Amino acid sequence: MTREEKLDVIQDLTARLGENSTIYLADISGLDATITSDLRRACFKANIKLEVVKNTLLAKAMEASDKEFGELPEVLKGNTSLMFSETGNAPAKLIKNFRKKSEKPLLKGAFIEEAIYVGDDQLDKLISIKSKEEMIGEIIGLLQSPAKNVISGLKSGGGKLAGILKTLSEK
Repeated sequence: MTREEKLDVIQDLTARLGENSTIYLADISGLDATITSDLRRACFKANIKLEVVKNTLLAKAMEASDKEFGELPEVLKGNTSLMFSETGNAPAKLIKNFRKKSEKPLLKGAFIEEAIYVGDDQLDKLISIKSKEEMIGEIIGLLQSPAKNVISGLKSGGGKLAGILKTLSEK
């Protein structure tokens, strides 16, 4: 790879790191072609972009990026694959589900909305992260709950009051 090609790759990686708020680093080394193909297919179905990158180029792209990646450049050893997703927990769920069939991929680290997770032991924490849409839905549900209770109380109270008035008028 020539110096110009490397600079182009670094610039491309830097742009993609800046555009995405959910970035996972995984180790998929040792997977045979069939399992790797299955992993790529599963990523495609889950709307996760998966690509293998050179560690040195990725480290330079992280350094050139506006984001603060903290300890993530330190985990760039061995085979590294990048996973980009719109949802914070989708790659973690995919990795956990895929491990039912294979030992890999191993989670090296993740960058999610300014938070940094390092190590495969963080996988369960990442799975439990709720997406932005899920959080908004929960908040709306919590906000609607008191209003629904008041309205249902008024409706049921109104029905009782009408029944009492009807009974009294008949007497």
